[in-house]
Amino acid sequence: MWGLVRRARGWTSVAAAMLLVAAALGQGAARAETLPAGFRDTVVLSGLTNPTALQFAPDGRIVVGQKSGVIKIFQSLTDTSPVTVADLSLQVGDYWDRGLLGLALPPNFPTSPYIYVLYAYDAAIGGTAPRWNDACPTPPGPTTDGCLVSARLSRLQISGNVMTGPEQVLINDWCQQFPSHSVGTLLFGRDGYLYVSAGDGASFNNVDYGQYGATYAGGQANPCGDPPGSVGTALTPPNAQGGALRSQSIRRPSGPATLDGAILRLDPATGAGVPGNPFFSSPDPNARRIVAYGVRNPFRMTQRPGTDELWIGDVGWNTWEEINRVVAPTTAANFGWPCYEGAGVQGGYQGAGLSSCSALYSTPGSVVAPYYAYHHGACVVSYTGCRTGGSSITGIAFYQGGSYPSEYNGALFFADHSRNEIWAMLPGTNGLPDPARLRSFVGVDATGGAAGHPVDLKIGPGGDLFYVDMEGGTVHRITFTTANQPPTASFTATPSSGAVPLTVNFNGTASSDPEAGPLSYSWDLNGDGTFGDATGATATRIYSAAGTYHPSLRVTDNQGATDTASVTVTAGNTAPTAVIDSPASSLTWKVGDQIGFGGHATDVQDGSLPASAVSWSLTMHHCSTPSDCHAHLLQTFNGVSSGSFTAPDHSYPSWLELALTATDSGGLSSTTSVRLDPRTVVLTFRTNPGGLTLTNMVVNEAPRSTPFSVTVVVGSANSVSAPSPQQFNKFTYNFTSWSDGGPQSHTITAPTTNTTYTATYRKR
Repeated sequence: MWGLVRRARGWTSVAAAMLLVAAALGQGAARAETLPAGFRDTVVLSGLTNPTALQFAPDGRIVVGQKSGVIKIFQSLTDTSPVTVADLSLQVGDYWDRGLLGLALPPNFPTSPYIYVLYAYDAAIGGTAPRWNDACPTPPGPTTDGCLVSARLSRLQISGNVMTGPEQVLINDWCQQFPSHSVGTLLFGRDGYLYVSAGDGASFNNVDYGQYGATYAGGQANPCGDPPGSVGTALTPPNAQGGALRSQSIRRPSGPATLDGAILRLDPATGAGVPGNPFFSSPDPNARRIVAYGVRNPFRMTQRPGTDELWIGDVGWNTWEEINRVVAPTTAANFGWPCYEGAGVQGGYQGAGLSSCSALYSTPGSVVAPYYAYHHGACVVSYTGCRTGGSSITGIAFYQGGSYPSEYNGALFFADHSRNEIWAMLPGTNGLPDPARLRSFVGVDATGGAAGHPVDLKIGPGGDLFYVDMEGGTVHRITFTTANQPPTASFTATPSSGAVPLTVNFNGTASSDPEAGPLSYSWDLNGDGTFGDATGATATRIYSAAGTYHPSLRVTDNQGATDTASVTVTAGNTAPTAVIDSPASSLTWKVGDQIGFGGHATDVQDGSLPASAVSWSLTMHHCSTPSDCHAHLLQTFNGVSSGSFTAPDHSYPSWLELALTATDSGGLSSTTSVRLDPRTVVLTFRTNPGGLTLTNMVVNEAPRSTPFSVTVVVGSANSVSAPSPQQFNKFTYNFTSWSDGGPQSHTITAPTTNTTYTATYRKR
C-alpha cells in the first residue's frame, strides 16, 4: 500500500496527523474537497486503524477489515462501538504494502455464515507464521533481497458477531519476495463463484526476472524457485521466468503456474478452479484457477452489474495506471505485464532481452490493451489544482442507480490513493463507461484538501458511493440531494488542554455552506448537550475544574438546515513533550546503513514517561518533484525508547521521516519527527559509439538515447540493460561489453562517487 513516481505500489503515511484532523472535524463532518453541486461527503464510520476493505451485509451490518488482520463489525452506519469479530494479526504479515487487503461476504450472508479474507501470510508457502513479525531485518532487507512470505485465502465461520471454530484455509500460495504488489480483492460474482486478484510480489525498484536474493551470506537467489532454475539459482536472460514474470507463469514452457499477477475464479467452498475456466483442463491446479493474468498489482476489481465482466484497477510502475476489462471469465485475457505497461511495451523489461516478452512482441494480438489508462504526468481531469506525479489506482465501483443524477447510472467510479482523488467515467451510448466522459467526483480543492487516501470503493445503502480512507481510519459516504444541503460545522479549540483555570478560544469561521449562504452559530461550551452558551463565529470559555469536556458547535443555514461538530478539551492536564535525542537531522544515509534512534518524553503531571508510553514510526516520503511527495509507512516500534533500523533501498527523490509519539496517563499525546535525507550520487550512462540507447531502472518507460545521467541513492540497486541489436545511422550494432564488466543486463549498486558506465557495441 508504496512510493512513487511510482516505484512501489500502495499506500501509507504517518497516520497521526490524519487522525487528528478527523478528530477535530468530528463524527459526521465533511472533509475539505471539491464535489459536484448537490453532493456531500460525510464520515460515517471512524476510530478504525488502517482500514483496508469494506463489505455491506444484507442484514444491515458493515464488516471492515483492517490491515493488521483485525476484522470489525458495525451493526449499522450509526454504530460507534464496533465489535471485533476476528483477530488474525499473528498470521497476517502487516508490513509496507502487505496485510489483510481483501474481504468478501457470500451474497446470502448470514445464511451462509462466512467471512472470506485474503491476506499476506507471515511465512513462506508451507511455513508457519509469524516468521518476520511485521518487519524485515537487514539482511535480507526489504528492498535488497526481500523477506519471503506467501498469502492465504481463508474463510471464517461466524456465529452472530463472533468467529467460531478454526480458520479454514482454502489456498496458501502466492510467493511474495518483496513487500509490495501483494494480494488484492475478493468478490462474489453473479455466478456465485469467488473471484480473487493478486500482484506479482516482485521488486518495485528494478527489473526483476528472478535474479535477486543472494547478496548476503546464507541468502538464496530466486527464493520462489521459478524456472528454469530452482531455489538458489539466480536466473538470467533470455530464459528467466521469475520475478515479475510470474505474472506470465501460465505461459511458461514447463510450469508450474503461479497465482501471482493473476485473476482467479474459484469454488468458494474449496478454493479450487471451476468448470468453464480457460485452463480448467490443465493438470496444474493453479492453472485451473486462472482466468486472467499479466497484471502487476490488481489491487481492486469489481463486476459490472448485470454482466460477468470484471473491471480491474491495476497499479502501474513509473508511467501508467490501468483499468482492464475481462469481458468473459471463460476466455483467458493476458494484459501483458511486465512486458507491457499501458498500451505500449515496458522499456525496462524489453531491454532485458527476455524470451517471454519477445514472444509477445512478435505475436500481434497476444495482449489485451487497457480499457483505459492514465499517465502519471497528466491530470485525469484537468482543473485548477488537479494532481499529477505519484499515482496508484486503489478503488473501482459501478454506480447502479439511486439518488444520484441519472447521468451517473452505469458510471464507473475509480480512485487514486496517491493523488487523493475519485473520478467518474460516465457511460456512453453503448452503456459502457466512456473514457471521453470523465468527471472529477472528489477532487482537490484550492487549499490542497482531497479525498483522504482511498483504498476501497463500494456501493452501499441508498445506492450511495462509500470509500475507505486508510490513513484517516474512516469510512466516508457521498450523498446527493437537490434540496438545500446542510452546512458543515468546523471549529478549532486553542489550546485544547492545559492546567486549570484553562482559557480556551473557539473559532468556527472554517464552517461553510454549500450554497454559500449566511450561517448562524450556537455553542455548547460545557458539553452538557445544551446549546446557546454563546453565539457568533467565535467564543471563549474558562474551564476552572479539571476534567474532560466535549464542547460542540451547531451551525444553521438560512433555510434551517444544521450541522454539528465537537472536539475534546482536557482541563487539568497538558500533553507530554516528546524529544528525539538521535539521530540528528544532519545525518545522511545510504542504503543498508544501520541507523540508531533514541528519545525520551516528559509530562508536567506524570514526570518522565516510561518506554511503554512511547511509539515510533518510520515513513518513506517519495517525491515526483521536490514539493510533490507522498508517504509510505515502513515500520513501527512500540514501547521502546531506543532501537535501530536499516535504511531501505528506494528510488530518488525520497527521504525518511522518523516520528516519536508520547502518550501520558490521561490519554493526551504529542508527536515530534526528524527528516533524514539520503546521500546521492550521479550515474552517467554512455555507449560506444555514442547515441545508441540504454535502459536504466530510473528511465524505464523506453530505452533512452545516450548519454544520460540519473541521480540515485548511494548503495541503491539499479538495473541496466543494453538492448541488442540496435539500428543507428543505417547500421546494425551488437552489444559486446560493459565498462564495469557486467553482463548485458545487470544490476549496479550505486557507488559513493559519481561514475560513468559505458556499453560498447560493435558494428555488424
